Amino acid sequence: MTAVNDRARFLIIDDHPLFREALHSAVQMAYPDVDTVEARSIAEAIDLLADAKPFDLALLDLSMPDVHGFEGLLQLRTRYPRLPVVIVSGYEEPKIISEALSYGAAGFIPKSARKSDLAAAIRSVMDGAVYVPENYEGQPPDPDSTDRADMVQRLARLTPQQLRVLQMLRQGMLNKQIAYELQVGETTVKAHVSEILRKLNVYSRTQAVIEVSKLDNAELFRDQAGF
Repeated sequence: MTAVNDRARFLIIDDHPLFREALHSAVQMAYPDVDTVEARSIAEAIDLLADAKPFDLALLDLSMPDVHGFEGLLQLRTRYPRLPVVIVSGYEEPKIISEALSYGAAGFIPKSARKSDLAAAIRSVMDGAVYVPENYEGQPPDPDSTDRADMVQRLARLTPQQLRVLQMLRQGMLNKQIAYELQVGETTVKAHVSEILRKLNVYSRTQAVIEVSKLDNAELFRDQAGF
């Protein structure tokens, strides 16, 4: 992480313009000279992160229109493992906070926090701390959480192209369809699939889809009041 100065950059990822504005205001309170860039979706965020000029921090809402559960966080963590990603969410359940931290989030800030608290939390993360709400009590790890965290580490070994292939596998696409979308030969797709299976330590594309789908944890988000 670079020192915070007038060249540092923060990326705000949220589909709600009013909350993007609120986060921008909190960032300006914490660091008036930081450049703030906004994204309305994970896809837009990934395009921005491909820029040659790196970001120093990403502030991510879990509830995004183009992803489910923790999928957005996982995409950012696997593609850009050195980028600190802080969750800013209306979901405040301890289980959700624990899962986000186990997947490598640099902090978890409730959307209900006051502007001054948001600013203080951002400063804390930029100073190297992992921020959690004051009333948060850590959850003891369970075997499923440990397995999911291990899968996140395996996902980090995939190349960007292999991640794209894996995402298409999750959409039920055949090798021929993937080859057409990526404009490569089917043999190249087969090679990517073989490497995905090896790196994820699974024996079939079906198992790969099942195991990675567990990371979404969509059941944690049901009936929760969030936005």
